[in-house]
Amino acid sequence: MVELSAKVSRTLNKTTPGIQIWRIENMEMVPVPTKSYGNFYEGDCYVLLSVGNFSYDIHYWLGKESSQDEQGAAAIYTTQMDDHLGSVAVQHREAQGHESDTFRAYFKQGLVYKKGGVASGMKHVETNTYNVQRLLHVKGKKNVVAGEVEMSWKSFNRGDVFLLDLGQLIIQWNGPESNRNERLRAMTLAKDIRDRERGGRAKVGVVDGEDEDASPGLMKVLKHVLGEKRDIQPAIPDVKVDQALKSSLKLYHVSNTSGNLVIQEVAVRPLTQDMLLHEDCYILDQGGIKIFVWKGKNANKEEKQQAMSRALGFIKAKNYPDSTSVETENDGSESAIFRQLFQKWTVPNQSSGLGKTHTVGKVAKVEQVKFDATTLHAKPQMAAQQKMVDDGSGEVEVWRVEDNELVPVEKKWLGHFYGGDCYLVLYTYFVGPKVNRIIYIWQGRQASTDELAASAYQAVALDQKYNNEPVQIRVTMGKEPAHLMAIFKGKMLVAPVVTSSFEVPVRASSLNSNDVFVLKTPSCCYLWYGKGCSGDEREMAKTVADIISKLEKPVIAEGQEPPEFWLALGGKSQYASSKRLQEENPSVPPRLFECSNKTGTFLATEIIDFTQDDLEESDVYLLDAWDQVFLWLGKGANESEKEAAAVMAQEYLRSHPSGRDLDTPIIVVKQGYEPPTFTGWFLAWDPLNWDVSHGEGLKNQGVPLQKGPDVGLAPGAAPGCGQQLA
Repeated sequence: MVELSAKVSRTLNKTTPGIQIWRIENMEMVPVPTKSYGNFYEGDCYVLLSVGNFSYDIHYWLGKESSQDEQGAAAIYTTQMDDHLGSVAVQHREAQGHESDTFRAYFKQGLVYKKGGVASGMKHVETNTYNVQRLLHVKGKKNVVAGEVEMSWKSFNRGDVFLLDLGQLIIQWNGPESNRNERLRAMTLAKDIRDRERGGRAKVGVVDGEDEDASPGLMKVLKHVLGEKRDIQPAIPDVKVDQALKSSLKLYHVSNTSGNLVIQEVAVRPLTQDMLLHEDCYILDQGGIKIFVWKGKNANKEEKQQAMSRALGFIKAKNYPDSTSVETENDGSESAIFRQLFQKWTVPNQSSGLGKTHTVGKVAKVEQVKFDATTLHAKPQMAAQQKMVDDGSGEVEVWRVEDNELVPVEKKWLGHFYGGDCYLVLYTYFVGPKVNRIIYIWQGRQASTDELAASAYQAVALDQKYNNEPVQIRVTMGKEPAHLMAIFKGKMLVAPVVTSSFEVPVRASSLNSNDVFVLKTPSCCYLWYGKGCSGDEREMAKTVADIISKLEKPVIAEGQEPPEFWLALGGKSQYASSKRLQEENPSVPPRLFECSNKTGTFLATEIIDFTQDDLEESDVYLLDAWDQVFLWLGKGANESEKEAAAVMAQEYLRSHPSGRDLDTPIIVVKQGYEPPTFTGWFLAWDPLNWDVSHGEGLKNQGVPLQKGPDVGLAPGAAPGCGQQLA
C-alpha cells in the first residue's frame, strides 16, 4: 500500500498561502519544479496542495493516458495528505479537460497538456529547452487551457487561437472568429512559455488569421512546418452547461451497514444545512455536472476513508462520464462552492442578521454600526462589508409614483413608505470634490404591475438626467439595505397599504420575539418589546411612535401583555418566537460571474479569485454578495445585454441551486462609477484604471488584430531561426 513519505510530510507547506505540486512517479510523490507549474503530462497523475488563509484544498489530477494504478495512488495520497493536515481539507478529483474552475484559476498564465509521461521518459525541466516542435490549441477567455494537437492545418479552426512552438520561435495564429480576450490570454501564455521555459530568449510573433498576407514571413514559417495551407474548419462552439442541470440538486444518504454500499435519496433542492447529520456521510449530485461527498465528523472511520471510492461508484451506477468532477467535504470545513448550494448555512460561533422581514406596521431596522464615514472610501473593504457608502448624512430627495409620474414627497413625510406604492429616492454625497449619486427604486409588495414598470422607467429618466452616472439599486419592501435606512436616521416606517386613519390590518401572528412593534389604537399607542430586540430598536420605536401619535405610549414587554392589547389585535394567537433567524449568509464569500445572453439563454461563467482586471469593458458581470447582487455594466457591452441586465440577475437568482430569495436587492453599477460597496469586494481596486483605454493597453501588447512582425527565412534555414521578433 502506498503511504505518504516522511520526506513529503516534512516538506508540506502548511501555513504560507500558495500551491505545491507533486507527480506520481513509480507510485511515489515527486515534487514538480516551480517553473514547470501549469504543465501536465497526459500520461501522468499529479497531486496539488493549495494553502489559503483559512483553508486547504487538495486536488489530484488524472491525465487521460494515465494508468489505473497511478490514478489509485494519487487518490490514496490525497486522502493521506488530508489526514496529515487534520482532516480539514477539501479534496477534488480533476480529470484532464474537465478541470474545475478552482483548479484552472491556480494557473493564471494557462494550463498546458503535454504528450507522454514518466513511462516514456518525459521529465519536467527548468529552463532553456529549445528542442521543441509542437502545436498548441488554446481555449478559454479567462482560464486558458492549451493542449498539444496534430502538427497539421486540419487541427486549426476559425474560432480559436493556436500556438506553433518551435523552441526559438513561437507563432500565435488568431482565428478570424476568436475574440479579443482569447487572443490576449494566448499571448500571455506564449510569453510565459518564452520566459519560463526558454529563459526569455525565444521570439514571439502574431498572425491575424483574417489578414495573413500582412505577415508573409511568419506565414512562410507556418507553411514550412505544417505544409501548404488548406481550408480552415469552422469555429467549434464552446460546450455550455445547461443552467437547469446546474440548478438540479439531489442529496443521497450513504451507508454500508449491511456490508453493501447503500445509497438512498433523501432530499432535492432547496437543501438546508440541518439535513446533514454529523454521524453520516452523504453524496450531493448537482445534475451529474459535479458530485460532492460530505463526511460527518462522527461518521465511522471506514465510511470516511471510502468516501471518494463511493463517489466513483455512484458515478458509474448513474452512467455519468468518468470525467465527472468530484469534491470531498469534511464536516466543519466545507468549501464555499458547497455551502452556497444550501438555502441556509451558518458557521459555528458566527452570527449576523436582522431578523425576519417586515410585518404589519413594523419599523424597518438597521444595525447601528459606529464608524467614521470618511474612512469608507479609504477602506472600501469596510464599505462592502457594511454595505454603506457613507453614514447617510448626504442630500436626499424622494418621489412617489402616481399615475406613472413622479410626485415629490413632502419633507415631513420622508421615511414613510406605503406597500401599495413605488418610490424613487435620490441620494447625493461627495467624496472630496467628486459628486456621487444613488437612485433607490423602492417597490411596495402590493404595488401594481403598471406602478412597478413606471418606477423602472422613471429611474432610467432620472439616471439620464445625471448623465447615466448614478448607481441604481432596486429595493423590494422588506429588503431595505442598511444604507437606505441610515438615510432616514433609522426612522423608516413601512405600512402595508395606504388606508384611512389607523385602519391597517393588525393581528397577533404578525409579532416576532426578536423585534419591536408599534401598535396604534384610538386610545393609545402601544410599544411592544420582543425578548430578542436590541436597545437601538427600542429607541427607534420610541421615535417612530412620537412621529405617528401624540397619545399615551404604554410599553409592553413580551409575556406581560394586558387583555386589551390582545383585543386590539383581534385575539391572541401564535407568532414567531424562536431565536433570531439568520437571513444573511456571511459564510459564503462573494462570487463573480461573466454574464451573457448571446445564445438566447442566460449563461453565467464564474471567475475564481477575481480581481478588477477580470472586468472587461465589453461585457456584463454579476457580483453575488449573497444578500445583494451587483450587475456591472462595461462601457462596451452590447445594448441588448445592458437592457437585459436586471432580467439576467433575476434569472440567476431563480436558477440558483440553493433556492435564493427573488427579492434580493439588485444593484446596477456602471463602469467608472463604482461605489465602495462594490469595489470593496475587489483587492486593491484602482479607481483610475478606467482612465487608461483598454484598447490602447492591448494594442501595446500586440494582441487584438495585430499583424505579426515580418520574418525572413533564409534559404535552407531551420524553422525558428528568423529575424529578431518581440
